[in-house]
Amino acid sequence: MPDDNPFTQVPIEIAVSVGRARPLVRDLLRLEREAVLVLDRRVDDPVELFIGDRLIARGELQEAEDGTGQLAVRLTEVAVPGGGL
Repeated sequence: MPDDNPFTQVPIEIAVSVGRARPLVRDLLRLEREAVLVLDRRVDDPVELFIGDRLIARGELQEAEDGTGQLAVRLTEVAVPGGGL
């Protein structure tokens, strides 16, 4: 796609899912500060990247290479347009 196309300058939000929890409502209502909510994934499991509700990639969490302590995702699988992962 040519760089002079105005659509190439539109930002898009990507959501990174690290896991899900399914607590009962009564347990959710009892949550307080410092509570721990256990997810369905392990720390070293891949994360999933979404645009809206569409899965576009999977990857591994890591620290950004610039040493700021910021989180980053190294992509390990990328969706193929019209296909899947």
